[in-house]
Amino acid sequence: MPGVHSVPHLTNTSILALDRLPRHLVVVGGSYVGLEFAQIYRRLGADVTVVEMAPRVIAREDEDISTAVRGILESEGIAVRTDATCISLAPHADGVSVHVDCTEGPPDVVGSHVLLAVGRRPNTEDLGLDRAGVVTGSRGYITVDDGLATNVPGIWALGDCNGRGAFTHTAYNDFEIVVENLLDGGHRRVSDRIPAYALYIDPPLGRVGLTESQARATGRPILIGKRPMTRVSRAIEKGETRGFMKVVVDAESRRILGAAILGTGGDEAIHGVIDIMNAGVPEDVLRRAVPIHPTVSELIPTVLGELNPIG
Repeated sequence: MPGVHSVPHLTNTSILALDRLPRHLVVVGGSYVGLEFAQIYRRLGADVTVVEMAPRVIAREDEDISTAVRGILESEGIAVRTDATCISLAPHADGVSVHVDCTEGPPDVVGSHVLLAVGRRPNTEDLGLDRAGVVTGSRGYITVDDGLATNVPGIWALGDCNGRGAFTHTAYNDFEIVVENLLDGGHRRVSDRIPAYALYIDPPLGRVGLTESQARATGRPILIGKRPMTRVSRAIEKGETRGFMKVVVDAESRRILGAAILGTGGDEAIHGVIDIMNAGVPEDVLRRAVPIHPTVSELIPTVLGELNPIG
């Protein structure tokens, strides 16, 4: 990124050490870390601008999720600049000038502070891996097999350094896999793990499995169920009706392929879907359950009862 070494900038670690509120925080990177800090500092009172190279924020998610998340942030006064195809940084009398070269809006954004939230690299370069003969990839991640073993017998790589998760829960699951295989004669594999995670803005996004776009790309017939949080009693009761829930189901096997719950309690409610997916049973097992009222989770069986084929 041109100019990155000529200006002071924050990372996801150093921003936690700030002892004063930024006047205007410019967040470079419109993905999970960037959006979470953007909302935090906006709610603390700072002006905030998010700059993203892609056409939309959290581009790995479905477009309807991305659009809804952007709307939530913009409703709180966060400026979002997407299609920033030529990002560069330069010193400015008022802090840092961020050149964005977007198709709409001013070509430069001046902030008192800049947070770089464009991804992280593993801290593996000082481990002496080359001396041990351990192979790493082009980005520094340690290459592992399905059991998390490296190419060197007796050496395993767990957690962020192997590039197979980058979450606390996946790192802990790495530990479980290695311990069971190594000490208990197990045959657990990373590829058996169903990806699940959350975006911790308010309201949160809980996610598991395939997105709708990924499911469509498989070519298999799929069913979609979707319900806005405005039709969820618990959300209405709490006065927090932003967002929606969506479930993607394989039309032939009737197994859930993935789900997204953007809304109050979404990071907790998604676990019912995670459990059903891990159990490997059809969606009707969850659809016929009797959930507790009034909860967000109680509407998941309703969504499954309103599945429709996609065009």
